Amino acid sequence: MTEKQSQNQTLAKKKAMQYTVVKIRLYPTPEQTALLEKTFGCCRFLWNRMLEDVQTFYAATDIHYIPTPAHYKAEAPFLKEVDSQSLCAVHQNLRKAFLDFFRDPKTYQYPGFKTKKSRKDSFTVYCRPYRTGPSIRLADDGIQMPKLGLVKAKVHRKPLHWWSLRFVTVSKTKSGKYFCSVAFGYEAAIPERTIPKKEKTLGLNFSLTRFYVDSEGDSPKLPALAKSKEKLRRMQQKLSRMVCGSKNYWEQLQKIRLLHERMANQRTDFLHKESRRIANAYDAVCVRKTDLRELSQKLTQGGVLDLGFGRFRELLRYKLERQGKSFILVDGYSPAAKVCSVCGSVNDGLDAHEKSWSCPSCGAALSRGDNTAKNLQAFGLAQFYSKQTLGANAR
Repeated sequence: MTEKQSQNQTLAKKKAMQYTVVKIRLYPTPEQTALLEKTFGCCRFLWNRMLEDVQTFYAATDIHYIPTPAHYKAEAPFLKEVDSQSLCAVHQNLRKAFLDFFRDPKTYQYPGFKTKKSRKDSFTVYCRPYRTGPSIRLADDGIQMPKLGLVKAKVHRKPLHWWSLRFVTVSKTKSGKYFCSVAFGYEAAIPERTIPKKEKTLGLNFSLTRFYVDSEGDSPKLPALAKSKEKLRRMQQKLSRMVCGSKNYWEQLQKIRLLHERMANQRTDFLHKESRRIANAYDAVCVRKTDLRELSQKLTQGGVLDLGFGRFRELLRYKLERQGKSFILVDGYSPAAKVCSVCGSVNDGLDAHEKSWSCPSCGAALSRGDNTAKNLQAFGLAQFYSKQTLGANAR
């Protein structure tokens, strides 16, 4: 057995904490619904008051200080009616938001105030171990939470017996549905790192019309959203002709919200299934490190952010890493579109709008999307092996 194989076996025996989230639909009673709405309001009120006091205190003393939730219960006694753990989570979330902003202001924005209309209603409750048992329990037909009691739910996925429930996040959609994201933590063996080969490596090039083009010349079958978009356009036109605030207006608005939710679910289902298919079939995936927000400002057609390619990259990354596979981000300024994938020559005179071109050196007919994806595959593999060589030399 070689030294490298023994190191891989030792790594496979190690374990690391891993988290899995199961999202379930809640069906609360009228009393539970009232308490949920009150918790949403209390968390929003507490966030805004703490953020306001942070700014006032910093302006007066030049010291950054976040008061605890207990500081506000005397002036706002309604905070005592909801679970204290949800209020503590607001304090932790605000603290984390400031830490992220101070660490990387270009990526994270300064924490802003929350309004009832602009932000999604949600709160988080952490599971605490007590002598009588954990504070949160997942049952066959619901979930037991502090002060809410047993809330009926549709549990479509059962956790494994060694999973431990860590926290839950209750949220409400614009259409009025309640969901609960249950986070489980458990120790999982670190998989053996897979060394990618060319035939088991895939290059993905972002495409505005085809979502992506891979190094094998294929593109995914996109969800059929054309009919839904046309239906949404007609429903919005009908809404614009109604009297704002009337009964018909609110009924039509609810239909639009449900259609938006359906379209979002179709996109999410497509992203998860496609990322899972690729993660199971290949040992490595090479994707260009593109700032999609900056790209959306350059492309006049629009729709870059609506495709969800950024979320697709994140789903693909964690699914590959959990199997010991590699997700390789290629430099966004690499000349992948200008390099001929056949002979390797660079065509500096290539126009940005040309969809196909012929190599001036070897005369090969190239499609821009397919050629870029093949170059991303080659650049990603070269980047991976160069890091492996540098790591071996450092050791």
